[in-house]
Order: sequence, then structure tokens, then C-alpha cells
Amino acid sequence: MPRPPAEQASSGEVRAFLQRARSVQRFSAGRSRLLFAIDATASRQPTWDLACELQADMFRATGDLSSLAIQLAYYRGLGELHLDDWQSDAPTLAKRMSQVQCAAGRTQIARLLRAVLKQQSAVNAKALVFIGDAVEENGTVLQELAGQCRLQSLPLFIFQEGNALDARHCFEKMAKISGGAYEYFDHQSAQRLRDLLGAVARYAAGGRKALESNPTAGAQRLLKQLKR
Repeated sequence: MPRPPAEQASSGEVRAFLQRARSVQRFSAGRSRLLFAIDATASRQPTWDLACELQADMFRATGDLSSLAIQLAYYRGLGELHLDDWQSDAPTLAKRMSQVQCAAGRTQIARLLRAVLKQQSAVNAKALVFIGDAVEENGTVLQELAGQCRLQSLPLFIFQEGNALDARHCFEKMAKISGGAYEYFDHQSAQRLRDLLGAVARYAAGGRKALESNPTAGAQRLLKQLKR
């Protein structure tokens, strides 16, 4: 009996295959990897434009992103969690960041960390940057996940927008448990956040030595916490 003809792939399937292939190629090209996660819930809307500008600056901070692949992740709305493809092109990352819009919803930090941990053994990211302003979850669970991040050599660099005390206490503990660092910022400390984000990018690309050779205040603030 003659074999039935093979099914032809649709143009959409071909495009999807090529996109995945390009993603793998970009991923492989990055020698070091940095996760960049943001809270995109509605409470951050008032300062979102400033945050986007500063976060785009971080993507350009290393000068040469060919040595650093970045994965953008964010949560918002009713259960939306997005982890983008790995990128090593600064303009592409900045454009993607500018396309993210805030949507009302509760924080999903635990869900985010679980998704990140699930892929960590395969990607071996050097650090995770998280920018948020609130915690609406069980702090004990979040601290346990921070401990798992430490076990998988994934320090958390947590930057809190504003200074809500309940969030601050949780974020500080998470950062310390994971082996990372915590800082807060507001609309009056834009330059400080810019320096801190740039310092984390350099840390992910070159490790502690890259921070030690960087004289910026941001680098020194992070180093002080990393040495604890």
C-alpha cells in the first residue's frame, strides 16, 4: 500500500520554527546570562515611563552585550506571566521593554521564581534582577524560593520602587538568603538606580571582579552587600 503523502507545514509553522532557531542561536551566543524580571501591575503605572527608561539604560550599560544574554520576564493582570526569548541586542531589548504595559492584578513573585528555577539548570543564569513595589504573597514561601535560588547559584538583586515597609522586609530577606542584594529607589533617585542596574549587568557579564574594578557608587553598594 502506498504511503500517504507527508503533511506540508503551514507558513505559520515554518515562521515559528525559524523564530525558535534564531532564539537558540542568540541564546548560545551569550556567554553569560541575566534574568530581568519586573512587576507590571497597575500600582507601578505612575512611574512606569521613568522605569522603562532606566531599565533600557541597563541594557546599554555594559557597552558590549555580545557577552551577555538577557531574558525579560514580567507579570501583570489576572495571572499573566511572560518569559521572553533570550536576547543579546540592546535596541531589541529596549524596544521590547517599551512595549510592556501595566495591568491591574496581584503580585506573582512566587510563580515567577518557580518558572525561573525550572529553567535554571539548563540556562545557568548568573543573576536575577527584580524590580517591584509590593508583596501580596506569603513571605515564608518567597524566602524558601530565595533559598532555592541560592542553591542553584542564582542571586537575587531586588530593587524596590518606593519604601513600603512590609515589602521592604520581605525583599531584604529574599536578597540576603539568595546571596544577592537589595536597594530601594523613587523618582528622585533615578541616577542611583541607573548606576545599580549597570553594576548588576557588569556583575552578570564578568562576576565579582567586574564590580571590584568599577568605581561607581552603585557597584560599591552592591559589593558591600555581596561580601556579607
